[in-house]
Amino acid sequence: MEERSIWFSQAIKEAIQIEMTRDPNVYVAGEDVTAGGAFGVTNDLLEEFGPDRVMDTPISETAILGHAVGAALAGMRPVVEILFSDFLFVCADELINQAAKMHYMFGGKAKIPMVVRCPAGAGLRAAAQHSQSPEAVFLNVPGLKVAYPSTPADAKGLLITAIRDNNPVIFFEPKTLYWTMADVPEGEYTIPFGQASIRRTGKDITLVSWGAMVSTCEQAAEALSGDGIEAEIIDLRTLAPLDMETVIASVKKTGKVVIVQEAPRTGGFAGEIAATIAEEAFDYLDAPIRRVGAPDTPVPFSPVLEDLYIPNAEKIIDAVKKSFK
Repeated sequence: MEERSIWFSQAIKEAIQIEMTRDPNVYVAGEDVTAGGAFGVTNDLLEEFGPDRVMDTPISETAILGHAVGAALAGMRPVVEILFSDFLFVCADELINQAAKMHYMFGGKAKIPMVVRCPAGAGLRAAAQHSQSPEAVFLNVPGLKVAYPSTPADAKGLLITAIRDNNPVIFFEPKTLYWTMADVPEGEYTIPFGQASIRRTGKDITLVSWGAMVSTCEQAAEALSGDGIEAEIIDLRTLAPLDMETVIASVKKTGKVVIVQEAPRTGGFAGEIAATIAEEAFDYLDAPIRRVGAPDTPVPFSPVLEDLYIPNAEKIIDAVKKSFK
């Protein structure tokens, strides 16, 4: 399969195009998706697939998610866009109390094959109501699958998998990565959910992350290498289902671990990963498990404060070096 370098946003669009071409039940809906959506991902899909399959919705997240649940129950495969992941809280009932529970409550007879695409994270000076990383909230909801890619190639493969899944999937897209470019295979391919990727091998410490923080971990690992510390980087790719086997195997090898998330530290998913490591690999640890996350404040609008808020390579390096004291 040939590769070429394309934008993260283009990789997402390719996944949608492939699935809309393959399956007539797949369609796109959301606010301004006919004009590209919040970040231009769905540009030109209207011209390619027509107004019956690329549809603008009212400015109502409740309506967007509510219609998607009904359409999925009826056999369609909606791919809906929520302008910012922060707005998931507007339609929380449809997502948490309906989509996530119907398969279970109907004794397995109901299928909810829907994907909710959500631009997530800080870094674009969009202030507190448009910059959150709310994945931990939805990871406390059985019945939802959660994907959080870090590369264009993963974004394409994971989204194709998500669209084909018979369960509701929240697909978080790091906003700061839309304009990153990397090699992406042409044509159709899938990446299994629940299968982490080892982005960098190392013997001294394990860095675990997802989304935009993976590249930040890579920056930190490069700097640490100059100090003689070789870090292994685990990119989780999906948070539900979660591949703890790869994480545990790495921790058993290195004996040290730092978990990095963009979300605020308190109540974040890093705590769940840390607890599982403590349960399953405590005897292999040579240092306390450490977490790096944002402070427990809303995301600042001030560029200077926002840059201070987002975890960076220096904070990861500091956590790593504390593990060797």
